[in-house]
Amino acid sequence: MAVGKRIFLFLAVNILVIATLSITLSLLGVKPYLTARGIDYEALLVFCLIWGMGGAFISLSLSRIIAKWMMGVKVIDPRANQGGEAQLLQLVYSLAKRAGLTTMPEVGIYDSPEVNAFATGPTKSRSLVAVSSGLLHRMNQEQIEGVLGHEIAHIANGDMVTMTLIQGVLNAFVMFISRVVAFAVSQSVKEEARRAVHFGVVLVMDILLSLLASFVVAYYSRRREFRADAGGGRIAGRERMISALKALKTTTQLVDTGHASLATLKISSKPSGLLALLSSHPPLDERIQRLERGIDQ
Repeated sequence: MAVGKRIFLFLAVNILVIATLSITLSLLGVKPYLTARGIDYEALLVFCLIWGMGGAFISLSLSRIIAKWMMGVKVIDPRANQGGEAQLLQLVYSLAKRAGLTTMPEVGIYDSPEVNAFATGPTKSRSLVAVSSGLLHRMNQEQIEGVLGHEIAHIANGDMVTMTLIQGVLNAFVMFISRVVAFAVSQSVKEEARRAVHFGVVLVMDILLSLLASFVVAYYSRRREFRADAGGGRIAGRERMISALKALKTTTQLVDTGHASLATLKISSKPSGLLALLSSHPPLDERIQRLERGIDQ
């Protein structure tokens, strides 16, 4: 997808989020949290919860559509009954049934040299499993089954909703603390400068606290990857899961940098030092070792 189209999609989604949340605040009759007497903490809390949680869940509800557009996913017709696409479809359906899913996910392929697959969607019944052409060309059948088992485990575990809840709560917390601190700081300056100081402090605190919150989100994301590995081992077979992860170690240089904003949809990453704490995925060696030792979580 061209850069211009990605920018347009990004702006369109954000405009939709802002418009939806603004209308929601208006319909609920939420009053401004800054009054002549100071902060109305109840109004501030409602404001932060709606913007923090609401934004996260709107993004979740659109996640399947956005992933298709951003990654150029071609969804396989569920009626396909021959060829490689039909085999991929039946493999995903078989794994989904083993995982106890009653509604089959959409299955798609996107054109990219990177070896990757991802699962997304707002609910277990409205999910998408997408596989890169690079993965289909570079992995054997057992390794593909291991990767797909991992993605199906994400859906079965409800990871998308769990991570959205965590992100939403942290968003609300960041917004609440930032505005309380900004109000306190703005009271220490002259009245004519308070509005500008309040705005500046909110901006700085939002950035700093969001960075700290990213460590928490990344920590839980890494934990969900361990759970999905264990789930993939149970669904597809532990040896297939281990083989898939080992195969990934030889292909990590094939990374599509055109979609950096979708890093959480990548199978693995290779950060080091402090950046490792911000990584959504644990190191491949650690994931392999845990599976070999039979650690389920």
